[in-house]
Amino acid sequence: MVAGVALLPSWSAGAAVTDDPTVDAATKATFQRLADAVFTDRTQALVDDAKSEAQGQHKQRTSGFSGKVRLSGTQSSQESSALNELRGRKSRLAKLGEKYSKAATTVTLDATQVKGRRATADVTETTTLTYEKVKGKEPKTTGFQAHHELTFRADRQGNWQLTGIRDTDDGYLAVNQVAKPAVAAAPKTADDGPPEATRSATTWPAPAKPKNFSATGYDYQAMAAYAQKYWNNYNPAYPDFNGHGAGGDCTNFVSQSLKAGGWKHVPGYTNDFHKWFGNSEIQSDSFVGVNEFSWFALSSKRVTGLANVYQLDVGDVLQMDFNKDGSKDHSMIVTYRSPQGVPYVSYHSTNTYNRSVASIIASYPNAAYYAYRT
Repeated sequence: MVAGVALLPSWSAGAAVTDDPTVDAATKATFQRLADAVFTDRTQALVDDAKSEAQGQHKQRTSGFSGKVRLSGTQSSQESSALNELRGRKSRLAKLGEKYSKAATTVTLDATQVKGRRATADVTETTTLTYEKVKGKEPKTTGFQAHHELTFRADRQGNWQLTGIRDTDDGYLAVNQVAKPAVAAAPKTADDGPPEATRSATTWPAPAKPKNFSATGYDYQAMAAYAQKYWNNYNPAYPDFNGHGAGGDCTNFVSQSLKAGGWKHVPGYTNDFHKWFGNSEIQSDSFVGVNEFSWFALSSKRVTGLANVYQLDVGDVLQMDFNKDGSKDHSMIVTYRSPQGVPYVSYHSTNTYNRSVASIIASYPNAAYYAYRT
């Protein structure tokens, strides 16, 4: 959370700067505080606060920054637009029966680079949201960790303005992010024709589709436990693909979780979608690739498609195609299902735990969804 008044650099007000400005410890601290204010504002826009809304109290924490370190006019406008979009997301969530009672966001400054009058600050955001309505064993919170690069530019007087924010994880949007994800082109393949997954509906409530947890011999609770253990602290026994392009670590993480619950390796060539294997040294395309995973899972009959995403249960897999171009972009695993029939997913890139499927749909109402029963 934002604490106190922003620290200011030691330049004299209005003094002309003939040389390129330096970024001292106080300025770095202010960079961090401004970043904290930005992402705290975004998170708080999702919190249910009827009294403040009724009184029109939507003052941005970033508005407390002026002078030596502040938002540029353009970035200030962009943040206002982002908050409006997030409040709209909150309204969509409320219609689906989900609200957040409180939130906590902290930002750490990882690195700062300065070149002339341009500075970049790499930060890590850690956010937790508390569900307002919790019954029985439902998750009390959802959260994620995301990485961002902030760009600052200095004027001739040495005043720094935040001019740009870039999300640097390879994965897709956290619940408080509004930037549109970059979607990879559909991969080309020379195989014997991979199976096509059928889209799943997102309407609520869904027709009943209870899961038989003893039919397959898999340990679905072990899958969920693995995902809960490693959603943020990556397992060193596997490579980490977050930050290396090609869609990030999402499917690699899902495959690890399934393996922890009993899915067995099918060795062979890495590019053969009929094969599935992964360890610290080598991984099949189907172990780490979104589309290739779908092809393997369907062709091997380890999964069947579900007609509705709200039929998902623990250990099942949800995939998304953000722009409906036929190439799936993201994989998640279900780690909890509420008695009311709402699945919760955990995933990598951006690292997230126990996010409700309702929240995903509210954030991406125009995406295509593919639900798999494992």
